[in-house]
Amino acid sequence: MSRIRVVIADDHAILRDGVRALLSTAQDVEVVGEAADGTEAIARCQALRPDVVLLDVNMPGLGGLEAALVLRRECPDTRVLFLSQHEDREYVARALQAGAAGYVLKKAAGAELVSAIRAVHTGGLVLDPAVARAAMEPERSEDAGASDYDRLTDREKQVLRLVAEGRANKEVAEELGISVKTAMSHREHLMQKLGLHSRTELVKFALRIGVIRL
Repeated sequence: MSRIRVVIADDHAILRDGVRALLSTAQDVEVVGEAADGTEAIARCQALRPDVVLLDVNMPGLGGLEAALVLRRECPDTRVLFLSQHEDREYVARALQAGAAGYVLKKAAGAELVSAIRAVHTGGLVLDPAVARAAMEPERSEDAGASDYDRLTDREKQVLRLVAEGRANKEVAEELGISVKTAMSHREHLMQKLGLHSRTELVKFALRIGVIRL
């Protein structure tokens, strides 16, 4: 029997262990790798080519949402399933925009996680019921900044996240595997698109639309 090959990406080792133990009870699912952040998740998926990758939304460095943008391009055959604690409409919307095949809440994940993995592997879209309701809610007027965010390129979204976390240009360049000059150029372009003029404004914007959290 061909098994569904899975990579687990979460910065909490205890959670990864728990998910691995849960998935070990399913004969048709095999955990082939783990990652503690988005950068590692990308590397594991590029090397292992899993059928499904479980991504946490918030991880150190490159988060799950930013990693999903890369995986959509680099590993198009790997289905992305988010395993998150966040029920916010903004997170769900951005996950779907990033190409996610599913979004499951950690608090509800159990035997349902195996079913979700099977469903996304066969081409289905899986949304936790609570998340589905949030995704259907009308966009609030104070969320207007989200439309500005959507106009950024995938790379600019990644740079935004890292700069908002306090990373210097050199650190951003190293994290994304680009030159410092290119990192600076992406930063300038995204700030122009967003109409921002300082790091403080950038951090406030990222907090307001949920790219980072205090």
